[in-house]
Amino acid sequence: MAKFLMMGLSLRKDSYNKKLITYAHRILVAENSVHQFELLQFNDFPMPVYDGDIETQNGIPDGVKQLGQKITEAKALIFSTPEYNGGIPGSFKNAIDWVSRIVPLPWSGKQLLLLGASTGALGAIRGLGHARVPLESIGIFVYPEMFGLSLAHQAFDENGNLKEQATGGRLKKLLLKFRDHSSEQK
Repeated sequence: MAKFLMMGLSLRKDSYNKKLITYAHRILVAENSVHQFELLQFNDFPMPVYDGDIETQNGIPDGVKQLGQKITEAKALIFSTPEYNGGIPGSFKNAIDWVSRIVPLPWSGKQLLLLGASTGALGAIRGLGHARVPLESIGIFVYPEMFGLSLAHQAFDENGNLKEQATGGRLKKLLLKFRDHSSEQK
């Protein structure tokens, strides 16, 4: 049994990325009887902006340690992240930087699938591409395929399901491919 950690990397309460990761979680739970899929809320891991002086004076904040422990316990990660001005959100980059200060490095060797939702036509794809750089530099295997949900403000019905079956089918296919790929990795 492999443990998958899933999280929407937006702080906003009604985030489209939180809706997307929740929908992805439902798909994987419904299609699985072997693996564990843990859905977390990014807001549950508060952390200040990374500052070496804070680390020197106070050590690593509790929210960072807790997130690092969750990452350590997981075999693979599935994150849904917004795109801010064509790039990675500062809060996500901050979490990468803080967790990278933990020894041994929780990120190292993890499998990661990146999803993204945006109200724009590109579906957060530019931000997902930017996210790969710091993640790969700390030893994460970022799955080559990504999923971007464009026009996210129109994509979900009142129950949190994707309205377009083709889009839902594409997401499901990718999630199952990643699940199977990650399960096979040592």
